[in-house]
Amino acid sequence: MKRKVTSVLLALGLAGTAAACGGGGGGSSEAAAQAKGPITVWYSNNAEEVAWAKQMVASWNSAHADQKVTGQEIPTGKSSEEVIGAAITAGNAPCLIFNTSPASVSQFQKQGGLVALDSFSDGKSYIEERSGKVAQQYKSTDGKYYQLPWKANPVMIFYNKKAFAKAGIDTAKPPLSTYDEFLATSRKVVAAGGAKYAIYPAPSNEFFQSWFDFYPLFAAETGGKQLIADGKSQFASEEGKKVAAFWRTLYAEKLASQEKYNGDSFVDGKAAMAIVGPWAIATYKGKVQWGAVPVPTSEGKPAAETYTFSDAKNVAMYSACKNRGTAWDVLKFATSKEQDGKFLQATGQMPLRDGVSTAYPEYFAKNPDYKAFADQAARTVEVPNVPNSITIWQTFRDAWSKSVIFGQQDPAAALDGAVQKVDQLASGS
Repeated sequence: MKRKVTSVLLALGLAGTAAACGGGGGGSSEAAAQAKGPITVWYSNNAEEVAWAKQMVASWNSAHADQKVTGQEIPTGKSSEEVIGAAITAGNAPCLIFNTSPASVSQFQKQGGLVALDSFSDGKSYIEERSGKVAQQYKSTDGKYYQLPWKANPVMIFYNKKAFAKAGIDTAKPPLSTYDEFLATSRKVVAAGGAKYAIYPAPSNEFFQSWFDFYPLFAAETGGKQLIADGKSQFASEEGKKVAAFWRTLYAEKLASQEKYNGDSFVDGKAAMAIVGPWAIATYKGKVQWGAVPVPTSEGKPAAETYTFSDAKNVAMYSACKNRGTAWDVLKFATSKEQDGKFLQATGQMPLRDGVSTAYPEYFAKNPDYKAFADQAARTVEVPNVPNSITIWQTFRDAWSKSVIFGQQDPAAALDGAVQKVDQLASGS
């Protein structure tokens, strides 16, 4: 889900606390792995997720009086990442957090704040059987899982049917598949007054904003590549430069805005399109007559072959946890087929479960708007699980902002220029 997170995490100097917290993985002793008893869990403050979490906790507690779960929303702070990092430092993190950002896992792991789920006899098999091949993206560089892939919000292109109709554009099958089609449609809808801008991703410089402009299209154009593969940058490839040139055209022709908008530009009618996941459907209800299509590619790939950004949040076990046997059992309970179904029903977000589109046929029959997102969930790309992840994304965003958004440098040259620093960071330097 698109939440506000800040680069303040970088300023905390959390890496220096690793010695105090123990080595990577947090000393997952056999005794702790077997220990049963009360645990605490945190979950996000999203109203739908809170409702799901409360029933999940109540359901567990009703059958496990001697292993009571105490659940609460993540304490307030500038960002959930900052709050979690501070809890790791203080040694008082809960056993499980159902809101762990994949981009922060390498940092939390470096602090010694996470338990390798592989330390449980069925840890690796459970994760890989539940999530299928998607699970591989969530391994850390040591080959272990310090996060359980939990739920995704695969982003697609939402479009305003009224704005498109005003411009005489087919609202059932709008021409948005290729870059040329997307640009032509964008020019047409703006010229006709359907909206001031065709699309309005946040032009601000926070590290995570590239997940909602560059990265979905890069995933699609490359057939599922991450920003970094085998320790080397991928974004300055021919495909990455095509994506950059596409967005530069949108900004140069003022089809996308360089100014930050305080609000939802799509809901407010300032933009005819948005890049967002299924969590937004409830937000748009009664406000926008929308349709959704996969993100564009240069040549127009079929929907069944198009990848996108996952916008996932996961569950991690934290090394301060004493009763890890209970925590592992709760984690499996909370991500069981039954609880995943209840989560889907409550939130509209996609459990990172292999075959989610066929696992809950009744839900998708009653909620057909979500079916395309369930299909898309099988083709998602996550942020790479590498050292210095947030710094890497900030380095990329700085180059992107300067060149693509504000036109102060050639985009291809800017991407080339960021490669060396990003590769150094990815190596742990």
